[in-house]
Amino acid sequence: MTKYSRLASAAVAAVLLSTSGSALAELTANVGVANNYIWRGLTQTMNDPAISGGIDYAHESGFYAGTWVSNVSYAPNDPFSYEHDLYLGFSGGEAVTWDVGYLYYNYDSLAGFDFGEIYGTVGFSGFSLSAWVLANTEADEGPGQDFGFGEAYYVSLNYAIPIKGDLELGLHVGRHSGDFSEAFNGVPGDYTDYSVSLSKGGFSFTISDTNLASKTPDGLDNGSVKFVIGYTKDFEL
Repeated sequence: MTKYSRLASAAVAAVLLSTSGSALAELTANVGVANNYIWRGLTQTMNDPAISGGIDYAHESGFYAGTWVSNVSYAPNDPFSYEHDLYLGFSGGEAVTWDVGYLYYNYDSLAGFDFGEIYGTVGFSGFSLSAWVLANTEADEGPGQDFGFGEAYYVSLNYAIPIKGDLELGLHVGRHSGDFSEAFNGVPGDYTDYSVSLSKGGFSFTISDTNLASKTPDGLDNGSVKFVIGYTKDFEL
């Protein structure tokens, strides 16, 4: 399960509306369940199941906005229990597609780690190149840390391959870097994640791994291969 599938859905809806000539906006909702919530190769639920849901708005101009929420947990009795995201952006293009926006991550008030990122994606013929850059955070910097604008970032390359009908194979590689990444995730600030996924009709199966040591200090085994099964259902409102 990943929040970026929700962002992608909103962006795709905006592109379709802008190229169809329709004067109507679109409002959709989604609910999902998975045996693990993986974000940039790392579990956000201590390898336990996650339930999520969101609402997306897309306009013919290419503008979209949405909200998404999921349960999260990083350690026993920690101050994190939920993640609530708010995002907005613009997308468009036909042969070459593009998407730019801002995403705000909101957690329990005691967690003190809310943050925002600006992002951009360019896509062509099944390939997409994306970047997320730290824009702001309420988190306090530790000794030698810098949580300033642009001091942490994530870049990813993805390739979607249609197989048969709506069955699709997805390939992904991403790189996370910066002091904020280390402070938030509890793993070395620079690491790479990889995944292979199959999706069809709302169902997905993903094999995810990172280049971290197989046993990371946080005890969450974020350096080990993880298998994720999920289902997401979309509704028109």
